[in-house]
Amino acid sequence: MFIILLKFSTNKENVKDFMKAHGDWLQRGFDEGVFILAGRILPEEGGSILAHNISRDALTRLINEDPFVKNNVVVAEILETLPALADDRLKFLLRK
Repeated sequence: MFIILLKFSTNKENVKDFMKAHGDWLQRGFDEGVFILAGRILPEEGGSILAHNISRDALTRLINEDPFVKNNVVVAEILETLPALADDRLKFLLRK
């Protein structure tokens, strides 16, 4: 499982220019079953995504396709985590 932090860069003012394309990119990640949660980092620092069912290399390629990343609106950091305990609603995230 991965936690992706998308922190605004010095080009933050360009966010509105790429918002629709970023939203379409996010939806693609959900449609492919990779992204399971996405939202903003408060206060207005960027965004975060939870991802699973993908290798780190494939995730890196996917993140690099994000219009925000490609246009230096955000800088991406990928954190890999191995969940050990989960609420029953999230048991699907545990490796078997």
